[in-house]
Amino acid sequence: MHLNRFITYSFYFYLVFVSFSCRNNSATEIIEDEVFEEIINEKINMLSLGDSYTIGQSVCSTCGFPEQLRDSLQQRHNEVEFNLKVIARTGWTTRNLINAIDNEELSTNFDLVTLLIGVNNQYQKLPFSTFETEFPQLIQKAIASVNSNTSKLIVLSIPDYAFTPFGNGNTSISSEIQKYNTHIKNFCLTNNITFINITDITQAGLENPEYVASDGLHPSKEAYTEFVKLLLPLSTQKLGL
Repeated sequence: MHLNRFITYSFYFYLVFVSFSCRNNSATEIIEDEVFEEIINEKINMLSLGDSYTIGQSVCSTCGFPEQLRDSLQQRHNEVEFNLKVIARTGWTTRNLINAIDNEELSTNFDLVTLLIGVNNQYQKLPFSTFETEFPQLIQKAIASVNSNTSKLIVLSIPDYAFTPFGNGNTSISSEIQKYNTHIKNFCLTNNITFINITDITQAGLENPEYVASDGLHPSKEAYTEFVKLLLPLSTQKLGL
């Protein structure tokens, strides 16, 4: 159970117990109503950082994986309000995302953060050393947004766009994406950060065209739904729900 909810519920039931024991009237009832309202109005703040794969390029505004994850959590926990902030844009490299986060002056009160970045470093043929330098910086910024609680961060692997009509099965794309993903995975393992592999989902894109958006390049709503099937149990656990 989410710690704040546990404390709030415990306090609420204590007040109810006092109310029945003392048979006090309106004052206790007012306090009970205020506590009950606090329970109902609990908020969980979510942050998603990335590029086109996070913004949901070429799918509807509620079809990207951050929105689908938020909606899935909301459906299961309707007593909680889930707020989502997305910092992502098509074409962003690690440097672009670093700059965007710095410009936002993010608070540190987020309860969960996801990070998916790197494909544009590969696509723009930037030196791999740039990613090696800037990815850890993004990790630190992501962790700072959840008040330095590393357990609240989920890092996703980079989709493999070789398995789209745009990529046309280009094996060099897959090899380069794998290089990035291997580095991301190893970094996360070394630093005790949760990493999930969604790349294999996107590698079904040529066999399952429904996993590719109408632009022939990005994942579809259906592919993002598969992402969320992996993200949902992890997110629920990390949020203590």
